[in-house]
Amino acid sequence: MADQLAQDIIDKIKVHAEPDGGEVTPQTELTALGIHSLELTEIIFDLEEAYGIDIEMNTVEAWSNLKNVGDMVEAVRELIAKKA
Repeated sequence: MADQLAQDIIDKIKVHAEPDGGEVTPQTELTALGIHSLELTEIIFDLEEAYGIDIEMNTVEAWSNLKNVGDMVEAVRELIAKKA
């Protein structure tokens, strides 16, 4: 079962996912949800605003590191911890 942060991020991702994407879990691949660079950018803006963090996403390596929902949750969790 996902913790509250993971659930909140999953809810934000669902807004941008294709409607027939099925259940979204930390193991769900972002591409399986029909989420590509534009949608990912919108999700990142949502997360930055919600948690008062800055997500550095302007490098190829950063994009390639986010393969699934869990990767995104962990990235956000680390940034929140650094801010605290």
